[in-house]
Amino acid sequence: MRLSMSIVLIASTAWLSTCIPPPAVTTERRCVFLASPENTEWTQRIGNISGLGQHCARTNCCMGYFRLESGKPTPALLGCSIIRTDCPSLSCRASIHYPNTIGCVCGSDFCNANITWNQQAKQTEYKHPQYTSGTTDLLSANVFIIPFAGALILLFSLITALKWKNLRQHCRSATPPNTHDITEIADIDLGKHLEMQKVVACGHFASVWKGTFRGSLVALKVFPTALQKEFTKEKDVYKLPLMMHSGIVRFLGDGKLGKEFVLVLELATHGSLNAFLRRTACDWACTLKLAQTLSQGLAYLHTDLKMNGVYKPAVAHCDLSSSNVLVRADGSCALCDFGCSTVLHCQALQGYSGIVEGRIQLGTLQYMSPEILEGYVNLSSGRCLLQGDVYSFGLLLWELLMRCSDLCKGSLVPEHMLPYEAELGRSPSLEDLLAFVLEKRSRPTVPHLWARISQGLLLRELLEDCWDHDADARLTAECAANRLASLHL
Repeated sequence: MRLSMSIVLIASTAWLSTCIPPPAVTTERRCVFLASPENTEWTQRIGNISGLGQHCARTNCCMGYFRLESGKPTPALLGCSIIRTDCPSLSCRASIHYPNTIGCVCGSDFCNANITWNQQAKQTEYKHPQYTSGTTDLLSANVFIIPFAGALILLFSLITALKWKNLRQHCRSATPPNTHDITEIADIDLGKHLEMQKVVACGHFASVWKGTFRGSLVALKVFPTALQKEFTKEKDVYKLPLMMHSGIVRFLGDGKLGKEFVLVLELATHGSLNAFLRRTACDWACTLKLAQTLSQGLAYLHTDLKMNGVYKPAVAHCDLSSSNVLVRADGSCALCDFGCSTVLHCQALQGYSGIVEGRIQLGTLQYMSPEILEGYVNLSSGRCLLQGDVYSFGLLLWELLMRCSDLCKGSLVPEHMLPYEAELGRSPSLEDLLAFVLEKRSRPTVPHLWARISQGLLLRELLEDCWDHDADARLTAECAANRLASLHL
């Protein structure tokens, strides 16, 4: 059965933006436009909005995303395609890629005003376990919750990444890793006892669902078929020996769900640190716990550890940001999202040579260290990557300290802001960051109010020692954790 439907403007959504927009094209495609008010500013970047239409500035395609409600498509986001690519069809021929979400990209004026969808294909394509009808929601106000859109953005978005070849790490000799360590969790049968409830986030590589497995609440990180390589890389980091630590999100297993690849992870009640800080101002006790547990997780990640004949290599996260740290119900932090991480093993340890594959990808632009922004790193040692993490940690520490009410006595607690947002805007360009961070050697502003507080000067010194311009002069993650542990309530 084929369904045609005129667009009804009745949806409220959010959208995930990319760091660097694609180049402009001269052809101005005209598309039907629908977006929630809070996303109007972002959607203007891909085309001028006039009434119920949009004139595309960077692409020749229109797009439409629709939620399936009681089997009927309801428009969620309409407008110019975020991606500059060849339009697959002149009409909006939707396909389903995830439960309850369909989308199309088309190449004629106002083609997204009418959707053509083969409902029978939906019924035969998916033979997944039962999904509940819970409505999609957000962990933060600016995260778009339609998972297919996130996967599409990943495939084509121009997110800045720096690559190196021939990484070598001179480290002490150790026994080969034991692949039967207790943290090595076998593939699990996701077809049994699994219930996916609702999407809670969408990132560069995958969508994250809240669900239950064997009666327990879990987070399910779902990778499209085309991103098997990214799934495997992150899974292999989680499966390293001795990776179980309170500062790292707990890995429960992995498997396939239909055509998708899934990581089963601990569910963090408060979501990402970014989302938590946006809605919550913390007192000193809360802030200190966040900072200490975050630093302890990073210090453990950076440690190469040998225990009972089992070896854990050091791991550089390479994409530390407040979006890649989770906050549990008890107020502790846990590192997550190891898709860009690099395992720093000895050449003699061939068991994990497939993880790195001689290249490193880095993620969020405003958290990158000066030497990484510039593209200059010392490839003879993995220390440069670890110290890049410490720089990012310094920015994270500033980010959460700025939301501490006890550090702002006598004044209002500032709204949450990303590093350099006050100086350069929320999505600074590489050129702006190079000028501000590298050439001017500027850093986020530390309030003068801190000088009035007993531990304010210690915090300022800690920040400066983490984000020092000279990578070799920065603290190690372990030293930063020790300094935070010495602070008192």
